[in-house]
Amino acid sequence: MKFRQAIVAGMFTLASSVAFAFHCPADMKKIDAAMAKNPKLTQAQMAEVKKLRAEGEAAHKAGKHQESVDTLAKAMKILAI
Repeated sequence: MKFRQAIVAGMFTLASSVAFAFHCPADMKKIDAAMAKNPKLTQAQMAEVKKLRAEGEAAHKAGKHQESVDTLAKAMKILAI
């Protein structure tokens, strides 16, 4: 019985990490689209968004999807998206 529960728990963990993996590129596209519209941000805010966008992509590529989602969320907050 415990083995079966472990298998089910493992499946849910894998499914959630895959969901985050697909979430990251969508967030990056949203950030890119917002930046292409030349948002009214200070130079410091623009620099911060670009830095967070790059860090989010790097985390995604490294398989750190929760970190990527969290980092990209900070950039989206600055962009108000």
